[in-house]
Amino acid sequence: MITRAKLVEQLREHQIRSAQSYSAALAVFSPSPHIASRRDLKVALIYAVLFCFLMVSCYVALYLKCFKLSAMFVIFGILLPLSLKISRHRRLKRKRERRLLLPLSM
Repeated sequence: MITRAKLVEQLREHQIRSAQSYSAALAVFSPSPHIASRRDLKVALIYAVLFCFLMVSCYVALYLKCFKLSAMFVIFGILLPLSLKISRHRRLKRKRERRLLLPLSM
């Protein structure tokens, strides 16, 4: 017999699985460690669109034989995910340090 608690648990698992479908792909472009809110999702989406724009601009610059401009777009395309990864690690480090500053009774 299916109880209410089992239904709630199944619904929660389904929500977690469906929420992870888009967040896993955008986690690379998120400045925060986890996509927990709509704001984090919007920021990650903006960074993903910016990255795609940089790559398309690189291809267009190569097609037009502007090699220096294309190299600049490639460098920016590399620096964008790298800087986001560094900011994620900094946030996690600050979070760990704040957690260590709390008294043990908490």
